[in-house]
Amino acid sequence: MTVPRVFDRVIVGAGIIGLSIARSLKKNAPHLRILVLEKEPDVGAHSSGRNSGVLHAGFYYTADSLKARFTVEGNRQMKAYCQERGIPVNACGKLVVAMDVDELLQLHELDARGRRNGSTVRLISEEEAKALEPGVGTFREALYSPDTASLEPRAVLDSLKKDLLSSGVEMLFSTAYKGRQGQVVITSQGDFEGKKIINCAGLYADKVAQDFGFGDKYTMIPFKGLYLKYKKNRDDVRMNIYPVPDLRNPFLGVHYTKAVDGTIKIGPTAIPAFWRENYTFRERFRPGEFLEIALREAQLFATNAFGFRDLAFEEMRKYSRRYFIGLARKMVPVDPEGFGDFTRPGIRAQLLDKTTLELVQDFVIESDAASVHVLNAVSPAFTCAFPFSDFVCRKYGLL
Repeated sequence: MTVPRVFDRVIVGAGIIGLSIARSLKKNAPHLRILVLEKEPDVGAHSSGRNSGVLHAGFYYTADSLKARFTVEGNRQMKAYCQERGIPVNACGKLVVAMDVDELLQLHELDARGRRNGSTVRLISEEEAKALEPGVGTFREALYSPDTASLEPRAVLDSLKKDLLSSGVEMLFSTAYKGRQGQVVITSQGDFEGKKIINCAGLYADKVAQDFGFGDKYTMIPFKGLYLKYKKNRDDVRMNIYPVPDLRNPFLGVHYTKAVDGTIKIGPTAIPAFWRENYTFRERFRPGEFLEIALREAQLFATNAFGFRDLAFEEMRKYSRRYFIGLARKMVPVDPEGFGDFTRPGIRAQLLDKTTLELVQDFVIESDAASVHVLNAVSPAFTCAFPFSDFVCRKYGLL
């Protein structure tokens, strides 16, 4: 029998959180032997590499959350990292616009949350909003966030990969997690022992955690995010334009994203998916996952837990280009004929609490002396990645 290679830390998953935890470990404990395992041929193949690229500013989240704690500082640190590495950032800002009195009240709640969280936000008049974004429509006021920005996620991920390899972190690609025996991680490319194992497996983080006896109260409900490119005139929208979200759910609604290169896209959807990597009709179809997730979604549909039935009907309507575009045009009436193709879809690794049938709103970390499991690392995880990873390493004894 082959003796497993031994490392101080074995990280499962090379998305933004796995890479950032490896970075934090190497920065604060350079003597550690670190291995990052990734089932895909390269870093960030799923949620991290397929997200919108928006650097959030920290005003959506309640003050008691990890999201609120790390978004403002994460925004600052990510911008600083990009500046150091020569990675472009579009510091275009963001407007959140209201459509009616009820949404105006929610807009004021976002302003209050932002102030509590240390985010630079400001309520502005409709006239001030139009000075920033001439085509925008809002009801009386808008919320202005000057610190919201955009970047290319792949540029950050590739830079982190380069940094880690040059610092001595070992990375193995096309190496899928298969299970564990004690502190030995069993993979498709052999076995590796970790004195401490860190689960950053994204869409499969719940399954890996359950192998270690954690996360039993949670299950993954995947949601598919589609974006549509606007190709007519990149000057038609100057900045990120968002609607007021339903604060009962963690989705931010169809919005305009101003990319780092100045191009424009609308999205995302939050369409319930039927397996974890359900990007297209048959891609990576797994019958067991399909059955498990379809049964869970049928339960949510029947009970309308957290408004799932209403959400599902609304999201399915967004498969209609006309309807999808119409939602965005309520905020800025761009040319409806100016849209091109859909971008690569992404899947949100959203946790459901099985005991309450509610979506989990915050990041979740479970651990013991031998392993740490990062669950529900959904938006704004990319923005939070650096300070959040430092926190995980310090608080959970990884250094």
